[in-house]
Amino acid sequence: MVVGAVIKFFASPSTTPRGLTWDGLTLWHCDINTLRIYQINPITGAVIKWFACPAQTPMGMTWDGKALWHSDTNANRIYQINPITGAVIKSFASPNAAPRGLTWDGKALWHCDAFVDRIYQINPITGAVIRWFASPDLDPVSLAWDGKTLWVVTDNLNRIYQLETH
Repeated sequence: MVVGAVIKFFASPSTTPRGLTWDGLTLWHCDINTLRIYQINPITGAVIKWFACPAQTPMGMTWDGKALWHSDTNANRIYQINPITGAVIKSFASPNAAPRGLTWDGKALWHCDAFVDRIYQINPITGAVIRWFASPDLDPVSLAWDGKTLWVVTDNLNRIYQLETH
């Protein structure tokens, strides 16, 4: 097997895919064109179900083990969403004006903002910023947590960075 080789692919349910996350069994994906959040079968690519995004510019998605988290740039909010009903459990203001990527580290949310080029660690209960630091490049758009370190991808230089958080 070649590192980075495509194992499988299937079409996105719509034309403008944004956030993507994994819940342990299925994929969840949001689309800026349809304003929907889709649950997708990772074997067939079939849509299992969908529900409306809570606002107009869906971007980031992550899974905390029980609920989905979703960021919206137009609303400048971060939403916790019931994956069964699609109902918003709670929401809070994004720390700044251009929320993009989200990820979960087992205790806190991590969020990147393209307007101020910052990465935030956020308390998921209160929405308060625990800490923040500058992105290593302009226009951070997505994040991932590997269990030990944080990863960020940026649009400016089209790079993926691994970041120390401790």
